Amino acid sequence: MAIDPASLELKNLHRAILVGVYSHNQQKTLCIDYLSELERLCETYGWQVASTFPCMLRKVDTATYLSKGKVEELAQMVIDLNADVVAFDDEISPHQQRNLEKLLKKAVIDRTELIIEVFAQRAQTREARLQIELAKARYQMPRLKRLWTHLSRQSAGGGAYLKGEGEKQLEIDRRILRRQIDSLKQEIEQVAKQRHTQRGLRIRTQIPTFAIVGYTNVGKSTLLRALTQADVLVEDKLFATLDTTTRKFVLPNKQAILLIDTVGFIRKIPHTLVAAFRSTLEEAIHTDILLHLIDVSHPMAFSQAEETLAVLKELGAEDKPMITVLNKIDLCPDRCALAKFRFLYKKTVPICAETGEGFELLLDSMMREIALLRKTVRVKIPQSHYALVSELMGLGRVLECEYEENDVVMKLEIPASLEHRLQPFLLG
Repeated sequence: MAIDPASLELKNLHRAILVGVYSHNQQKTLCIDYLSELERLCETYGWQVASTFPCMLRKVDTATYLSKGKVEELAQMVIDLNADVVAFDDEISPHQQRNLEKLLKKAVIDRTELIIEVFAQRAQTREARLQIELAKARYQMPRLKRLWTHLSRQSAGGGAYLKGEGEKQLEIDRRILRRQIDSLKQEIEQVAKQRHTQRGLRIRTQIPTFAIVGYTNVGKSTLLRALTQADVLVEDKLFATLDTTTRKFVLPNKQAILLIDTVGFIRKIPHTLVAAFRSTLEEAIHTDILLHLIDVSHPMAFSQAEETLAVLKELGAEDKPMITVLNKIDLCPDRCALAKFRFLYKKTVPICAETGEGFELLLDSMMREIALLRKTVRVKIPQSHYALVSELMGLGRVLECEYEENDVVMKLEIPASLEHRLQPFLLG
């Protein structure tokens, strides 16, 4: 069983104070914007935000992160507002976390822990749950002293391997967590093998794949549902969906494609989650074309787009063919922002996923991108190789076909990856 007393405690909390820091006055506005995103994370988790506390920090205190005066000010806010949890927008060390909880006499968490808890709350599939359990176990390992109040208790008897005075509960808990981490890794490897098999089937069928990527809550699931009528959750919350969804779609030129809705990215995504969700995020690597969705109505749209591109670079997918899709144009009053996006990014398409505005342009762009992945060739194939002819008819688009004695002469459009197999039969 997972060691997770902290999660049980967090679920019983309701009122939060959010803390963000900045080192210069010019950064205060940015700090407030970041706290707004943290507030949305809290709302997604089910907490009420009592107040936000942006504060200037010249130097990080190794013991409490904040200076002594700021800690005292924060402690008074906790009392005045009757808050029961304090959430930091930055990652704080286990040592700082413990010291702050002693001084504030309330639960203290950081952005990483909150994101992990939101993920745990919203995961649906077995793979997502396994990935989150692994991330939580790794996060908890250095924080076991904070999670338990029975550290001084000695284990008594209980097994033949316990001799003498026994071990501290902390040591037992660490051993349980290590075993849990090893077990979760093995289970995830099995799921990854299944995903690899499914991906191999897609590659063999040569159906072009599009992965919808982007910051959390930009409308990825809305776009998937609008195009394919897929029964996927659409909700105005951060990380409304965590699980990868794949749906088939037929473009206006009768070309079948697969659309993949991936998990949303976020600023300062915890490294434990990037590592844990790598197999899911790798859908963006093993796809033909990326649809980078951006909510242009969001005040932080440019930084959100950069965060998404940074994660794609970390995954090694930055060089994939990409269409930048500017979503929610109906809510964007600043037309200069749209012009700036078009200047910064190639192949931009403005749409509104909610109403379908701009879908015709989007589908045209998708068909053009597929055309770049395909080649038009002329081949002369003996009828003794008719199995190859049948395969080409299924995977390619036949433009011309005629029979010359015992040969089949064809002009067709095929995936570029098939060209090497046709070398002996190419004409011209």
